[in-house]
Amino acid sequence: MKAKKVKEELKELSDKDLQERVEAEINELNQLKISHTINPLDNPDSIKQKRKNIARIHTELRARQLKKA
Repeated sequence: MKAKKVKEELKELSDKDLQERVEAEINELNQLKISHTINPLDNPDSIKQKRKNIARIHTELRARQLKKA
């Protein structure tokens, strides 16, 4: 159910907002990976969730590109 809310939220954002959000998510993912390497995270699934969110954003951006073309 949460994934549907995230998808709907992404559709409401502008292209610029999506670009900014994907950059922020990638930075957060990199920080999580570094933190996990140094000291194991309490919830290592958060890395997986970040990757999925990044993929969702990329999917929405690509769908918009195809729609414009």
